[in-house]
Amino acid sequence: MGDYEETNKTIEKCKQRSLKILGSRQMSTHEMQKRLVQKGETEENAKETVKWLETIGAINDIDFAEAIVRYYINKGYGIVRVKDELYKRGIHRDLWDDALTVADQSETDDAVIMFLDRKLRGSRDRDDVRKSTEALCRRGFSYEEARMAVTRYLENAGNTERTEQAGVRLHDGER
Repeated sequence: MGDYEETNKTIEKCKQRSLKILGSRQMSTHEMQKRLVQKGETEENAKETVKWLETIGAINDIDFAEAIVRYYINKGYGIVRVKDELYKRGIHRDLWDDALTVADQSETDDAVIMFLDRKLRGSRDRDDVRKSTEALCRRGFSYEEARMAVTRYLENAGNTERTEQAGVRLHDGER
């Protein structure tokens, strides 16, 4: 067997390994290349295999980046955290802005409201509000975004309580 045939066999094994890896979850080109090298493939074979995966459409960094953005936004994380995840997964910075366009502000707002509902549970205690604001900052929101979200939440919670109280009075008066 010649060197060409041996190299071809090695690359085919690398391609098969990459398809098995992709079967478990979607990943970036950087993650796939790193994973193949960890599994014992040469850097050259890993690069060639990743190019092949891109060619056949099995790996697409833009689609992967958009999926990461949607996932973390829907979980209630801020843009800073999303960018951190894109960085960790080896997505090139050139693709970040395009991927971040899929972030729907209303989905972010809904996720933040649900998070604050769990954290505050109707409390207006100054310490609880501070802790919730800090928690949002740890989730990737700027301090200003976190403070505004908590303020909006508390205002809406106050309006809801007043509306519910007015509804109770109205029903009591109808009896």
